[in-house]
Amino acid sequence: MTRTVSSIFAVAMAGTALLAAPAQAVEGGLSFYLLGSKTTMGGYMPPPGMYGAVQNYVYSGSADIDFETSGVELSGGVDADAYIVLPTALGVFDTDIFGADLAFSLTTPFGGKKVDVGILTGLTGVELNAQRDNFAFGDPVFGASLGWHEGNLHYTLGSLLNIPIGQWELGNPVNIGFNRWAIDTTGAVTYLNPQTGVELSAAAGITYNFENPDTDYQSGTEIHAEAAAMMHFSPSFSLGVNGYAYKQITGDSGPGAVLGDFKGQVVALGPALDYTFHVGKTPVVTNLRYFYEFNVENRMQGHVGFFNVVIPLGGQAPQASQH
Repeated sequence: MTRTVSSIFAVAMAGTALLAAPAQAVEGGLSFYLLGSKTTMGGYMPPPGMYGAVQNYVYSGSADIDFETSGVELSGGVDADAYIVLPTALGVFDTDIFGADLAFSLTTPFGGKKVDVGILTGLTGVELNAQRDNFAFGDPVFGASLGWHEGNLHYTLGSLLNIPIGQWELGNPVNIGFNRWAIDTTGAVTYLNPQTGVELSAAAGITYNFENPDTDYQSGTEIHAEAAAMMHFSPSFSLGVNGYAYKQITGDSGPGAVLGDFKGQVVALGPALDYTFHVGKTPVVTNLRYFYEFNVENRMQGHVGFFNVVIPLGGQAPQASQH
């Protein structure tokens, strides 16, 4: 392989790493904050107690590649699929910190990704085709938050910290971990009227990424917003719409960012359903969420699905409409 072709291959693989994952145009194409995870009842903190939760996240998307840098032209496409399971332990404590309860959480994600890449270089006509898949544990995420309740209004303010000890290897476009520290701070509010059944929820946050020490890649700062409008037909069933918006407000940087700042954005909308049932005396809260992505820039466009389950490990039901 000639030096020129080797350089083209390196650039192509860098482009693949940025595009071949189901999320934003930061390094690896993926932010550790999971868009769509804080829509319905997003501002509501459950009563003091211990809870177990499992988020099931499914993504299927694609992207067309039409890129030129340093005289190298790349064209083609990427298809990617992902299924990530995020088991979470949540503890809520009656602390009365500025009138709020205090909660801590720990999430230990695991799952798989698959990517199919086909790239043609305009300079030499070299065609690159690859299929990669991976199943592994990701980075643990530690969370701390405060929650307030004032009549029909519920508020939360919290931070998430990504701990980079999960699976990651240099040059792998389907890593489950990130190999970088990152912190997200998000505030959320939920209005829920028990008499009318109307719920309006909204959340907004910012994610700061630290540099990946093995690639010298500094991912940009990201902002995100989520919202839901739901009708609670009973204490156990609600139906409505939810969505999210994302924008990278500073570009990627560092010697490893060979494609430049590469800032991304996306908007998504879709239906949502929440349902609570009982196993004996234990309430089990479930929700289904679907999102169709559009208004996409520098990232993949696809379909997102969630199936989430929350179970109180003793104590009260984790849903405001049941109080």
